[in-house]
Amino acid sequence: MLNKYPLWKNLLLIAIVLIGFLYASPNLFGDDPAVQISPPSGTKVDTALVTQVTTILKTQNIATKAMDVTDQNLLVRFFDTDSELKADTVIKAALSDDYTVAINIAPATPKWLSMLGAEPMKLGLDLRGGVHFAMQVDINSVVAQRMEGLVKNFSDTLRENDIRYAGVQQQHNQIAIGFRDVKTQNDALALLQKQFPEMIFKPLNQGDRYQLIAQWSPQGLIDLRQHVIDQTMTTLRNRVNELGVAEPVVQQQGADRIAIDLPGVQDSTRAQQILGGTATLEFHLVDTTNDARTAAQTSIIPPGAHLFNFDGQPVLLKDQVVLTGNSITDASASFGEDGRPSVNITLGGGGESYFHRITGENVGKPLAIIYVETKMTTQTVNGQTVNTPRKVERVISVATIQSALPSNFQITGLTDPNESRNLALLLRAGALPAPIYVVEERTIGPQLGAENIHMGFISIVAGFILAIIFMGVYYGIFGVIADIALALNLILLVALLSLLGMTLTLPGMAGIVLTVGMAVDANVLIFERIREELRSGITPQASIHAGYERAFSTIVDANVTTLIAALVLFGIGTGPVKGFAITLSLGLLTSMLTGVVCARALVNAFYGGRTLKKLPIGI
Repeated sequence: MLNKYPLWKNLLLIAIVLIGFLYASPNLFGDDPAVQISPPSGTKVDTALVTQVTTILKTQNIATKAMDVTDQNLLVRFFDTDSELKADTVIKAALSDDYTVAINIAPATPKWLSMLGAEPMKLGLDLRGGVHFAMQVDINSVVAQRMEGLVKNFSDTLRENDIRYAGVQQQHNQIAIGFRDVKTQNDALALLQKQFPEMIFKPLNQGDRYQLIAQWSPQGLIDLRQHVIDQTMTTLRNRVNELGVAEPVVQQQGADRIAIDLPGVQDSTRAQQILGGTATLEFHLVDTTNDARTAAQTSIIPPGAHLFNFDGQPVLLKDQVVLTGNSITDASASFGEDGRPSVNITLGGGGESYFHRITGENVGKPLAIIYVETKMTTQTVNGQTVNTPRKVERVISVATIQSALPSNFQITGLTDPNESRNLALLLRAGALPAPIYVVEERTIGPQLGAENIHMGFISIVAGFILAIIFMGVYYGIFGVIADIALALNLILLVALLSLLGMTLTLPGMAGIVLTVGMAVDANVLIFERIREELRSGITPQASIHAGYERAFSTIVDANVTTLIAALVLFGIGTGPVKGFAITLSLGLLTSMLTGVVCARALVNAFYGGRTLKKLPIGI
């Protein structure tokens, strides 16, 4: 028995180890203090902005390490945090409030590694510092608003189908619809049940009064609540981008709360302004009776109209709002019948019948969509900070009405798929569907995060060194082989965390420490089994083979039971508990590979293929 792996298996293991080194290496380069500058929504970073920022920093004698320019933002890297803080102050003072300037932490990974998809591990709030919010979503207000919209929708639906009714009234959490006879009541019941499957309709007859009582079905109410939560989280993720946060965490917490972690952010006031700010959408008809260019040149705006710019051209819009973003329940990017990009719109928040009538009366005329956002302007008045709301409006789309638009319609005439995806995102997540307010706020300073990293690193190194010493002393050369496998295990684990984009937290570092112990445990089982085989008089080569073969099932059993526990923690846990479960699960998988397969490959390299009279396996 020669204990030799075939060439293909050795080459595969070498390739896995080299890939592990490659994707773990970005964690060695650290981070750069940086300032991220984002232009106003709908615009891109141009050379004028880069030149302006460069001039500002040179005037203030602030040295920069590098500048990363993309269409979405300008990232300026610095050598130290003092330069970063000073640059943040002067850039904010020089640029208008339309620009978003935020302190950031940028990975210092070389570009050639980034091109290969190799990025450093993401650090959680407890390791980087930042702000944690728990935000309550006022779902009841949305339910009440939808009930008000349903009153109008019921009326419009019955009127459009020539079903006469005696009135529609909202009574707390239900709607009463009156009729004059049973036949009309039954016709309305069949129609409304088909049109509004999320509602329950119950006939209620008292004398010559015939009514239908409508209320939310249990499943319909659950779906509405979850839809509000999902849409709110999408909106908040979209807004978090304005803060320049590299690794934000936005997740549902309970039935009606959302937890938000913003690593690296220390300005909690600005974070609240961005997250809780109001934004919505408005549909307006384009004023085609007046010339927009003449209005722009003369600054004389016709009564009942407003002047905007769209794609560099002036456009006059009527002041009348045809539809608001609150009526949009879904928007998705797709392709029209002509193969060009488009956006599918679904309405359901009220106002659909009015929108249908207005668009029907204006077929062939252009319809514009305005993105309306309320931003807070911070000023210092008499030594005190004053936040003043400022309304920002911009036209995001102009399309020609092809027909009277129902509750489901399509916006066409877009130029490319990116434009359709961006428009769908704004339509779907531009406005918060429900009011939100902060119920918990916690700020973790960067110094505490650095201390957590330091202590976590010490615990990992201490556990690693103690394991190395024990294995080397007790098992000799076999112990050294186990130590090499243990080092490979840590490298592969870090590579996996980096490659999969996992966020490392302090409990996650505890999972790594536990993984070190688990990896050593596997080698101890194998080596003790080899010793037993040697004591029973079997040859060294046969003892090595039997040790690995017979200890394997025990190792698998132990790791599988631990893996099941880790999966349970991942399934029912939140935040830090999930971080622990993820690192522990990945660590178990890598320890199986390195502690059994890679370690045996090294043992085969040392002792395989030759005759042994004695096997030095430590004390």
